Amino acid sequence: MTSRDGKPRRILSYDERVLWTTVTKSIAPLHDDKPDRDEAPEPPLTPLPSPPSKRASRAPPQPPPQPPAKPAAPPLAPLGRRMRQRVARGREAIDARMDLHGLTQAEAHAALARFLHAASGRGARLVLIITGKGGRGGGNERGVLRRQVPQWLALPEFRELVVGFEDAHVAHGGEGALYVRLRRRRGAGDED
Repeated sequence: MTSRDGKPRRILSYDERVLWTTVTKSIAPLHDDKPDRDEAPEPPLTPLPSPPSKRASRAPPQPPPQPPAKPAAPPLAPLGRRMRQRVARGREAIDARMDLHGLTQAEAHAALARFLHAASGRGARLVLIITGKGGRGGGNERGVLRRQVPQWLALPEFRELVVGFEDAHVAHGGEGALYVRLRRRRGAGDED
């Protein structure tokens, strides 16, 4: 067969015919003319078996379904002005303290993880992490833990334990220490 312009007519594939039929069925006519009685309705397309393709046999297997992701932890919340005042004045107890002075980053990270898990397991609500101000020693690595510990506390591995944190009062170390508020353990009451 040839088209009106004399070129050979392309034959539609089965998928193209099904698509064309679906599209034409969804179109409403512009005029409400009734079809001539002489014309017979077009018979519906019957599915043709598609030939097996080489690509189909090489299709990668479907990955197993992934388990649902854990809900994200709520955003970090600061202690609040009243609680901070109570802690600074000694009216709110600090349940545990940890001093990271003299540790490398790797040692400090591991020690912080162990400490927070243990404190949470004991039901601690407020802990003090002493990082130091980093004023001593030479080089560009001054105050590394002071900068790193807040970043670590915001990581997902610690977010399940930490409600919030902020710099400690001068009486507890000021900028060289952090108050860290811990979440209640599941089953130990409501979560913050």
